[in-house]
Amino acid sequence: MPTHHFIANRRQPTRDDQTIPVIDPSDGQVFDHIARGTAADIDRAVQAACAAMGDSLDGPWARTCARDRGRLLADWGRAVLEHADELARVEARDTGKTLHTARNDVLALARYLEFYAGACDKLHGDTLPYETGYTVMTVREPHGVTGHIIPWNYPVQIFGRSVGASLAAGNACVVKPAEDASLSTLYLADLAAQAGFPAGALNVVTGYGHEAGAALAAHPGIHHISFTGSTVTGQRVAEAAARHHCPAVLELGGKSPQIVFDDADLDAALPVIVNAIIQNSGQTCSAGSRLLVQEGRYEAVVAQLAERFRALRAGPAASDPDLGPLVNQKQHERVRQILASARAEGLTEAARGQVLADAPAAGYYQEAVLFRDVPQDSVLVQEEIFGPILVAQPFRTEAEALAMANTTPYGLVAGVWTRDGGRQLRLARQLRCGQVFINNYGAGGGVELPFGGVKSSGYGREKGFEALLGFTTLKTVAIRHGTID
Repeated sequence: MPTHHFIANRRQPTRDDQTIPVIDPSDGQVFDHIARGTAADIDRAVQAACAAMGDSLDGPWARTCARDRGRLLADWGRAVLEHADELARVEARDTGKTLHTARNDVLALARYLEFYAGACDKLHGDTLPYETGYTVMTVREPHGVTGHIIPWNYPVQIFGRSVGASLAAGNACVVKPAEDASLSTLYLADLAAQAGFPAGALNVVTGYGHEAGAALAAHPGIHHISFTGSTVTGQRVAEAAARHHCPAVLELGGKSPQIVFDDADLDAALPVIVNAIIQNSGQTCSAGSRLLVQEGRYEAVVAQLAERFRALRAGPAASDPDLGPLVNQKQHERVRQILASARAEGLTEAARGQVLADAPAAGYYQEAVLFRDVPQDSVLVQEEIFGPILVAQPFRTEAEALAMANTTPYGLVAGVWTRDGGRQLRLARQLRCGQVFINNYGAGGGVELPFGGVKSSGYGREKGFEALLGFTTLKTVAIRHGTID
């Protein structure tokens, strides 16, 4: 795999040749290195992107019409599918994802590129009624150069929904992937160049967040920034961008509830509830990490979930178990500390999965854990854990469930399981979050569905056509042409 940055369609080393070790979460061993980018490397990448756009939108990428942008994205998407197996193996080893999760992520990336390829020439303005003798129109134009700070939990998927939409809208991109998950992004940049994207349209600088990431957020040549990550880091990114009046889209944390009423179809709900917390070993901002169950079904639901949790196995990514390892030692230790605090509080552990006997001792493995009867003010309820930890709580009434669901700092996703149509609509309207799923959860990736949060879960929207609007700026053109007397 390449260890250099990708700038202006070429692999380029960092100026001081420093590198960061790449560790396999399955065994804790170093297997590669990436370049440790600096502010100087970010500046090189921004300058390359600026050249692709041109000072007056006259650069080679800015002159590429919408139709041809769509064709390039489509060609890139086909290349992703042709290299899907290799990309999945790279992603699994780099992040600890199970192979089936990594393959699904690669397929979702290809779908993002396909979706935005088809959307390039559908991004229209409007004509507006105005005074006699005038024609007034709006046109959507790219911001120019966009920055993208990609997290380690879903590198290829978030790359697709962020970079794919930005390129479709006509921007040039500078990407800073997470230091724990950069290899697939470098691979994708190579495929983009092979697909025919002009130099500077897509640039990748690897490195630490506090160095390369901070430099990207603060760079005055960035005209829009997209960040996915923690709430605290998101605040820092927004503050840095605001100093040069750069708009931002922030997709931050979540503590998403799934609400199960007495009339729910448990055969449909239970496997989805389990998958929503163990997917990617719980390292998902939209993980269904809270389970609110109406008291008439509470004991039955907890008992059935406990049986399922005990059967779950964590192990090396290459063996394709139910759960892979957590991404790094820091995250592994954090989850362990939270679990130790829960035990010290006397919280009730209803069930725990297992780690495969042949899993390397140095890997970052965490069993799936189910807690029951957790009080509303517990850290397990209020804070994002980012691990395969599910907390169950009983409720009596619809109003109580709504209050419990809304009383956290976050507001990203919610799931509602009920056959009552009126209740479905009431909850959908009153839950404080960006997405509500009724009798389902997550919608299989939902490439077409706008995604984002409220409160501490961030602002702005990614995915779907809505993302294209965020990656453009609206210009009004008023033409006074008079009338024929």
